[in-house]
Amino acid sequence: MKIENLYPGAWGSNCYLLSSDSHAAIVDPSANTDTIVNHLSHKGLTLDYILLTHGHFDHIVSIDTLRDKTGVPVYVHEADLLLPEDAHKNAFYLFFRMERQYRRPEKTLRDRQILRLGEENIRVIHTPGHTAGGVCFLCNDEFLLTGDTLFADSYGRYDLYGGDVTVLFQSLRDLRNFSPDLTIYPGHGESARLGDALDNVLY
Repeated sequence: MKIENLYPGAWGSNCYLLSSDSHAAIVDPSANTDTIVNHLSHKGLTLDYILLTHGHFDHIVSIDTLRDKTGVPVYVHEADLLLPEDAHKNAFYLFFRMERQYRRPEKTLRDRQILRLGEENIRVIHTPGHTAGGVCFLCNDEFLLTGDTLFADSYGRYDLYGGDVTVLFQSLRDLRNFSPDLTIYPGHGESARLGDALDNVLY
């Protein structure tokens, strides 16, 4: 499976394009919709999924316009289903003191669910703590998209709606069950080796 970061997206959030053969998924559509659609067309890719690692506003900027242009539904963990449509829950109001709603995702994800992309697999790993419905995506056992659960040298904040520091650190400890040599692609910042990133936050 191939991965490409379409950053710069909004507010420093990474927007990832996954592809396998002619099939594609967009993870956290923070980049401009035209940028995403033009990139898919240039690569000759068909979009199968719009996937969210969680429901915060900076990761969902293009979900409405992207699904309108492509007809592809949005997938989010069931515990974060209501975040996009509520500016207080998705943190937009906290930062900008304005209402901003996005349409509710059409599909929900669950822990250990397997999605097919071409002939390869994307495994959903529920990692709550940053939000109640935060997930990571393990892509064909090759690399791990960690959203705002884990960064190269830090972890996501836990003081927003649905956040819980105890739950977050349990999620981080659970990531020790995966190969430390996996490359992580976080919601912000640069990629890193999973083992090194965990060593930076777990003592």
